[in-house]
Amino acid sequence: MTFLTQTDELMGNDDFRIVFMGTPAFAVESLKKLLESGKNIVTVVTIPDKPAGRGREIKQSAVKQFALHSNLPVLQPEKLKDPSFVRQMNQLKPSLIVVVAFRMLPRVIWEMPAYGTINLHASLLPQYRGAAPINWSIINGETKTGITTFFIEERIDTGKIILQSEVPVLPSDNAGSLHDKLMKEGAQLLNRTIDRIIAGDHSATEQTQIVHKSGILHPAPKITREMCRIDWDQPLEYIHNFVRGMSPYPAAWTELSDGVNFISPVKILSASAEKLHPVFKPGKIVTDGKTWLKVSHREGYLNILTLQFPGKKQLPAHEFLKGYRFGNNPEVS
Repeated sequence: MTFLTQTDELMGNDDFRIVFMGTPAFAVESLKKLLESGKNIVTVVTIPDKPAGRGREIKQSAVKQFALHSNLPVLQPEKLKDPSFVRQMNQLKPSLIVVVAFRMLPRVIWEMPAYGTINLHASLLPQYRGAAPINWSIINGETKTGITTFFIEERIDTGKIILQSEVPVLPSDNAGSLHDKLMKEGAQLLNRTIDRIIAGDHSATEQTQIVHKSGILHPAPKITREMCRIDWDQPLEYIHNFVRGMSPYPAAWTELSDGVNFISPVKILSASAEKLHPVFKPGKIVTDGKTWLKVSHREGYLNILTLQFPGKKQLPAHEFLKGYRFGNNPEVS
């Protein structure tokens, strides 16, 4: 596909028609920034409303809620290849499609705009291609990550890179705090990217030119519940990063037992690593019964700071211990 460039005449914001596609709160920040900067958002595309929660009440996506509040037209196709949706998109005559945390687009859609379709991805591509880059960057112990804007092509997350911005990963970060930092930085980067496209002064770099400089490429696959289970045979630092990378959602979990009878799965939402020679066998729960709670590991201890039983609220360890008494031989598995 050949993208147009602005050479003879610069196009203004009003003439440049943008269709925005997104679903969660992460995408809302970008949509908000584009509106504040005067971009012409002609339509917002998001997922259909669906039941959620225990009451199974019909819920709108965060992007739809914001779009309606901002008086923007909204489309919610069940299938992106549906002829009626394709016809609606053609009638909109988009100059550019902007995708932030949405679904994989069919070629008939992403090839439609004269200036292409761009995506905002929460990593420094080509690293962490996939659905969960924020989680996996922390799980793997990265000290920096970032945001990338790129043109969408056939294979997911492999298109030409337009702009990137680095963001540090602090030892205190979890997936939630890093999400918020990347969300804000991403909104700024996306807006700058569109400004450059409108002005015709952008360039794009093939990811193949970067891959060989990146060493081993780390994937970022979608996270399932079973993948959230803590593997206590992993190194202590990895387990600590795993808890950080899964918090607050979807949350790392383990099974708690008194050594005889299964008690319950439990989520561990925050923890710290204590490297020293352990006194107890790996997996044993150690506590003073009042203020601190630890799991023994071959390299030391994982200090449990915040945890949550199913159907209960999150509690810091000292609050949890006020209402819970362990059996004679408590352990995790």
